Amino acid sequence: MTIILASTSIYRKQLLERLRLDFACVAPQVDESPLDGETAIALVDRLAALKAMAVANDYPGELVIGSDQTVLVDGHLVGKAGTVGAAIEQLENLSGREVIFETSVALICLQRGISLLRRVPSKVTFRPLSKAEIIRYIELEMPLDCAGSFKAEALGISLFESIHSTDPSALIGLPLIATAELLRQAGIQIP
Repeated sequence: MTIILASTSIYRKQLLERLRLDFACVAPQVDESPLDGETAIALVDRLAALKAMAVANDYPGELVIGSDQTVLVDGHLVGKAGTVGAAIEQLENLSGREVIFETSVALICLQRGISLLRRVPSKVTFRPLSKAEIIRYIELEMPLDCAGSFKAEALGISLFESIHSTDPSALIGLPLIATAELLRQAGIQIP
């Protein structure tokens, strides 16, 4: 049985490689827009499952992993900045604040009737950031395609005061403890 990661994220790929499994990566074709009135938790769960299902429909006999992450500040979703100006604004808003990350992982195999989902919250406190630090960070890392405008797996870790999570890999986008648990439930030996 093949394992497929429904993602083109190099960070999720690198995380899954830690489990020393053979797997392929396939891009899920899904609309990631939130639904009207959808909570961040409902959104992240739905998108993780939707990504896995989009790929599982093309590979019904394979185990497909989908993952998604939302970023919440004071109960409001924070998206990808897209521009340097928006990234500066996002990081100024996050400076000195507590941020909640919800990361969900889904495992689906249509032929075997497997449909599993786990969500892992992470609480991050940003240290107070000066405008010069924010600009320097953005120039060095260009995190415009990341929700919240930082990369915890790289230099973005220097922006934090603390991280509280049951699974530190969740903050990078694929909670490996939960993923390994789901794969074991599906009969995959890890380690």
